[in-house]
Order: sequence, then C-alpha cells, then structure tokens
Amino acid sequence: MLKRILVIATGVFLGTMLSLSAARMAAMWGLWPNRELEQSSRYVREVLKIVNEEYVDGTKAELPKLTEAALQGIVGSLDPHSEYMNARDYKMLEEEISSEFGGIGVQVELRNGNVVVIAPIAGTPGARAGILRGDIIVSIEGSRLEKPSLDDVVGRLRGKPGTKVKLGFVRPSTTKDFELTLTRERIKVESVRDVRLRPDGIGYVQITQFSERTGEEFIEALNTLNEQNMRGLIVDLRDNPGGLLNAAVEVAEPFFNKGELIVYTQGRKKEDRDEYRAAAPEPALTLPVVVLINAGSASAAEIVAGALKDTRRAVIVGERSFGKGSVQSILPLRKGEGLRLTTARYYTPSGVTIHEKGVTPDVEIVMSPAEDQSARLQRSREDVIDPAEFKERFNTEPTPDRQLEVGVAVLQAALILDMETHGGRAVTTPVAARHP
Repeated sequence: MLKRILVIATGVFLGTMLSLSAARMAAMWGLWPNRELEQSSRYVREVLKIVNEEYVDGTKAELPKLTEAALQGIVGSLDPHSEYMNARDYKMLEEEISSEFGGIGVQVELRNGNVVVIAPIAGTPGARAGILRGDIIVSIEGSRLEKPSLDDVVGRLRGKPGTKVKLGFVRPSTTKDFELTLTRERIKVESVRDVRLRPDGIGYVQITQFSERTGEEFIEALNTLNEQNMRGLIVDLRDNPGGLLNAAVEVAEPFFNKGELIVYTQGRKKEDRDEYRAAAPEPALTLPVVVLINAGSASAAEIVAGALKDTRRAVIVGERSFGKGSVQSILPLRKGEGLRLTTARYYTPSGVTIHEKGVTPDVEIVMSPAEDQSARLQRSREDVIDPAEFKERFNTEPTPDRQLEVGVAVLQAALILDMETHGGRAVTTPVAARHP
C-alpha cells in the first residue's frame, strides 16, 4: 500500500512539474495569451457591453462608434502626437506625406464667408479650365454653398483621380456666373517654395513641410541658385510643422560629408538606436548658411536646424523652436485605418535632445504677434504685393520681416570676412552636383 501511495504521489509530482514546464514553455512561445492583456481587454469589452445596452441614446452607443472613441482615447492619452486614425483621416495623412492628392489644383481661402480662389496650380485641371485668382466658388455639384467651412469644401473638391466634379463660380471682375465640370487628377504640392537669389548673391529657400519629395525639391533649388553664382544661403523653416524624418535628413545632407552623422533616434530598448548619416559622395557645402526658425518650427524642421547648429554648419536666427523631438511611426490597421504612434526620440549628432526644449537660436530675434502674423502672410501670399491691397485683404499692415533682415545681415558680414580672408574676392562653393 505504501509503495502504491508513493508511486501515485510521484506521478502527481511529475505531472505537476510537467504541467508547470509546459505552461512556462507555452508562455515563452506565445502559445497562451498574455494574461494581463486578456484581463484588460475583457474589462473593456464588459464596459462597452454595458454602455451599449444601458445608455439612454442608443444611436450614440452603437458599438462601432464606441469602439472608435475607445481607440482614440487609448492612443490619445499617451502623448499629444500619438493618435488613432479612422480610414478618412488615415487617407488624408497619406496624401499629406506624399504631397499628392486627387483634386482640381486650386488653392482656396475663406474670405468674408466666401470660398475664394487664391491661385490655380500650374498644369492642373483648374489652371487649364481658366480659373482665375479671385474667382468665388458658389456651388459644388449644383448645391449652393451656404455658410461653408474650408475643410468641408476642400474635402468635396478632392477625390479619386479620374472622377468629375461640377463647380459654380462667380467672377467679381465681370460679375458673371459660370459653371465648369472638371476631371480630378493627381495633384503634386511643392514643399520648397520662393526660391530666389538676391542682388547681393544671397539665396533664399522656404521649406513649408517635409514630405516625400522635399529632398528632391531642395536639391533642385540649390542647383538653380548655384547656377546663378550663389554666395550665401538662407533656409527659412519658420512655421514649418515638420514631416518625414528621411526628408529632413535629405535636406541636411548637402551640408555634411559622406559618413558624417546627421541625427540618430533612440527607441524604448537600448538596441533600438538608428543612425542617419550623409550618404551622398559630393563634398559638403561650405558657403555661409543661415537657418530661420520660430516657435512654429517643429519636428523634422528641428532636426535640420539642430544638426546644422550642433555641427556649426549654419547660424540659427529667430526664436526658440517648438520642441517636438519625438518620432511617430505610421502603422496601418485593418479597414484602411491606422495609428500614428510615438516610437522613438531623436538626438543631434552630439547627443542633445530637442524634446520639450526646442532649438535655441544663435541670434535671437523675437517678433511681436502682429509682426509675426504679417511676416507669415507675406511668406504664404506672394500674390498680394501691393501694400494697400494687403491692408484691405488681411486687415494688417505689411511690416518688415526683422528675422529675415538679421539673417541677411549675418550672411553679409560672413561674406565680407570671406572676401578679406581670400584676398578680396568671395569664394563660392559648388552645390551638390547630383540631380533628382
């Protein structure tokens, strides 16, 4: 009997040990679900069920609506830059990143309750149809626009390339009404604007965002300016909200030699470090450079400004930047939805973080809100150059851009020093010879 009991006890002990070993192995191999995750998701399901069944307004408590709201709350609670996106928002983000969308190719604004054309984009359906600056859109698909919102109108103008949209217009210059039926096309929006060379040889480039084509556009701008014998360069990143990390690296790259570190990102784990180094074979530009920034310069714009300041490749002029030093990964979900999730923070070549600190300018020029607004309007609305029209249109005077003026003065001083150092002649350095 004792032997039998011992055998049974031994069998129970071995069975228990085998079960525990199997459980550990299953957990290691992911064969069993994460218990904490399972418990948490079960609790969320219980709350969804209660709200769906008990809330007084059943239309507001439909499960798809509750699920979307729950996802928005979960992801949005992490930080201001992480978000859950439904299919519509995710598609808009993809268009923003690519700088391409289906539309008719007109820039519009809301003025005195009317949707007014700022300008048609060259080579687009709107330009070919003869739409002019100042034309007022009064109807879409035969429906009059009553108290229109800009977002709603832009959303209705955009659509799948190849589809048609019927628009009604009023042309104030002739007071005539007319209708146009336009076929939407793939529209490309330039992120590098206002490329020009001043009489003193100083080039100017404005970058409004960092999208897939920004690097190519910036190289084109540099080559255009270099063909005109550029002697110094101003890169205007004011009010640039950022964009793609790779685009920021491509913009900074011409100022670094091959293999030099531009920026690195550090994720949650120690091994989650990615370094971004210059890859172009051309030697780095050595001409004097000024970068303009303000509180609206964020993310990818701060990567460029931070890298050039950190390595003394440029003088930073303006105001402290926004301080968004985190990297968001775009993660697609089912049904065309997606996540924008913070997965890392970025650092300048010397290891300085910009997150919640911003880039401090070498030359600080703080402008008043009125000055800032005037300068912003003058940068974005090159079509309004007459001071009287500017005042009437925007209810503010066109004031001098003091940050730009100081940037020019800094470069002029650098060019004088260059001339003295090199025997009375300015030295121009070829821009990267590569072409997109």
